[in-house]
Amino acid sequence: MGDPRIKTTVVGSYPVPDWLVNSPSEQALIDATRVVLNTQETAGIDVVCDGEMYRFDINHPETNGMIEYFVLPMAGIRTDITLDEKLKYRKAKGMDFRRQPPGIVEGPIGQGTLDLPYACDRALALASKPLKFTLTGPHMLAKTLIDEYYQNPADLTMAIAETLAKQVAHLDAPVIQVDEANLPGNPEEWSWAATAINLVLDAVKGTPAVHLCFGNYGGQRIQSGSWDRLMDYLNSLHVDHIVMETRNRPLDELAVFKELKPQIGLGLGVVDIKSNMVETADEIARHIERAEKTVGAGRVTYIHPDCGFWMLKRSIADAKIQALVAGRNLFEGL
Repeated sequence: MGDPRIKTTVVGSYPVPDWLVNSPSEQALIDATRVVLNTQETAGIDVVCDGEMYRFDINHPETNGMIEYFVLPMAGIRTDITLDEKLKYRKAKGMDFRRQPPGIVEGPIGQGTLDLPYACDRALALASKPLKFTLTGPHMLAKTLIDEYYQNPADLTMAIAETLAKQVAHLDAPVIQVDEANLPGNPEEWSWAATAINLVLDAVKGTPAVHLCFGNYGGQRIQSGSWDRLMDYLNSLHVDHIVMETRNRPLDELAVFKELKPQIGLGLGVVDIKSNMVETADEIARHIERAEKTVGAGRVTYIHPDCGFWMLKRSIADAKIQALVAGRNLFEGL
């Protein structure tokens, strides 16, 4: 069997195994990461991920640790939040999915005790296939905080980007993916959001990627909008490929990706993570075929789920991972 043209990967998260929830420890975390990687490798996924087990926090299961893990250790952020601050936050635009902020920015953002290299190295030691390490982007992190210091969202986002870039410069994973799940609902902020994320992407030693979606909170999207409003943003990214939510989206929306720069690879979402129905190999192959007929032959470089699997049962996630590979193989005749 020859090497596939289109690579399979996952977006990041995986359902947290019960034993990690019931008895969290360093050893349980290592065991969970090993299981997640082996599940993907056995299924034939080309670029695997640690399931984002590294950021598991039993106190913040609702967001899979995608916010708190990054901002709580950073310098300049206060985490003891008053009732008045919580009530004010609940009235803020776009924060309906959270009941309180992760923190209050009261001074210059710094690395503090954040240690992404340790988390990345732990996963690399367990993986036998190329590893993708994921982190939440500066725009998403900035939007969830209450800012009492910078008083400007663009300045706060850039400060977070500078901090993340210092961490990313030490990551040895072959692929580094930065996730931005708030920007699709705020496309007017694309210019300064792009400047910030590019600072992080420029620090990547391997292959840089960016994932965007309309949210996956409680198995539901939390942002509204369309991809056509973000094409300028996508084309400005210093990136090898983008990882996009396209399966749980209108079919005619694929046409907007004809405007994507040819040097940027298109990662196509072919698995709906907001549904328990497991896709067939034929359905996935037809989705790839439809996309390539729309945006051009050879433009799809990766296929993957729309977003992370963390809201699904493990049995469903595993079946979808297997279907992902089977669908790619069917499309390419492997």
